[in-house]
Amino acid sequence: MPTLLLVRHGRSTANTAGILAGWTPGVDLDDTGRSQAAALVDRLTGVPLAQVISSPLERCRQTLAPLLAARPELGEPTVDERFGECHYGEWTGRPLSELALEPLWRTVQDHASAAAFPGGESLRALSHRTVAAAREWDEKIAAEHGPDAVWAVCTHGDVVKAVVADALGMHLDHFQRINVEPCSVTAIRYTPQRPFVLRMGDTGDLGSLRPRPSHGSGDASGGDAVVGGDTGTP
Repeated sequence: MPTLLLVRHGRSTANTAGILAGWTPGVDLDDTGRSQAAALVDRLTGVPLAQVISSPLERCRQTLAPLLAARPELGEPTVDERFGECHYGEWTGRPLSELALEPLWRTVQDHASAAAFPGGESLRALSHRTVAAAREWDEKIAAEHGPDAVWAVCTHGDVVKAVVADALGMHLDHFQRINVEPCSVTAIRYTPQRPFVLRMGDTGDLGSLRPRPSHGSGDASGGDAVVGGDTGTP
């Protein structure tokens, strides 16, 4: 089955200011974020990409820009709003230090499945739309590009965490245990039996994610886990 690369956008001006950006327009990458985006090109050297999809928000489009400039054959990214940031409603644009004093903050931290942002969406709704999008796109990529295809989505931290929690079979209440840094890459391979989380929050070299031949029963490219551990990249 295809391999999904979930790229969290590079560090943004809102990240450095400690502001919950949400869907606020005009939030760009800062200098570090632009450097992270530029470095992504080399990190993905040797990893073929069948398709690139993006959240509609500027910071994601900016993160993908150097990669797409280096691979013009990919064209413009396909925008899917389901991979957009959580709709934080009345929390949008407020300092995180201020939000941490709100009673809802503890619910978000400890009981995410019960958290709904005033005037926005719930974390349950975020999980539903993002997981559905990831699984639907994966089936489409497999049908159009074959089982060894690799595809990428540039999205947001809470989106990545929600998709990873689903892939790991974790209850949404535990998704805050997952951490993904700016411009990190998380790799998931869905199979008919189970998803495999191949990388999580990786900020280093990604060359080993290139497609490789199946080694038969127990290979993670199929549906069974490797007993004793995988052999790694040949």
